Amino acid sequence: MIEVSKGSSPLVLGLPHTGTDVPPEVWECLNETGRALADTDWHIHDLYDGLTEDVTTVRTPIHRYVIDVNRDPAGVSLYPGQNTTTLVPLTDFDGRPIWQDGQEPDAAEITRRRDAYHAPYHAALTEELERVKAIHGFAILYDCHSIRGDIPFLFEGRLPDFSIGTNLGATCDPAVEAMTVARCEAAAAYTSVLNGRFKGGWTTRHYGRPAEGLHAIQMELAQATYCQESPPWTYLPERADNLRAHLTQILTDLKNWRPAA
Repeated sequence: MIEVSKGSSPLVLGLPHTGTDVPPEVWECLNETGRALADTDWHIHDLYDGLTEDVTTVRTPIHRYVIDVNRDPAGVSLYPGQNTTTLVPLTDFDGRPIWQDGQEPDAAEITRRRDAYHAPYHAALTEELERVKAIHGFAILYDCHSIRGDIPFLFEGRLPDFSIGTNLGATCDPAVEAMTVARCEAAAAYTSVLNGRFKGGWTTRHYGRPAEGLHAIQMELAQATYCQESPPWTYLPERADNLRAHLTQILTDLKNWRPAA
């Protein structure tokens, strides 16, 4: 179920939202809006594939409408007072219902999905972070995300190309944050922000414990940097190749980083 590719460097890539698998019993409950799967992090696993050697990747093939593995399993909101989606979303990113009337998942169904899909993803992610930490004495989680750049329901204006999240610096060593910010700012063709609308999801906040040698950083890419931001979400190789060159630099920096003695 969970797709894991093992490397021996300190760097682990999390891929929580690229999956499009929906079990038949869940698919039957989605309405037409839900079945469009519009809020997928389209092509992200392909975008990051092969950028640098010897990194670990952990990916779930399950779609976020089944359950969002980047949400608190207790259902606590990441952004109190702001529009967002929940552990099992009831709406898409435009605020439109995704379930057929009367088919929204109840508490028992949410618990079933949490046990079946959310828990195994995080068990695999935890195992890989602990494995590389045992080798190096520390680990870095780089959480890979993308989103349409213009979603009025979630944020005003257009999202920058690179949105870096470290929960206001709490989830990683300052050098990890600074290194990533510097690479993004040096990419003159792109815009970037640190801890803007996206400060890091539950995964980043849960695993980012730098005092324990666990560093986490989230990268939210505007999808227009590498693909079409509307159906059929076509991958655009020329844009993607330009972006991949900068992502390679970011990942190489992180892979080679070592904490100060």
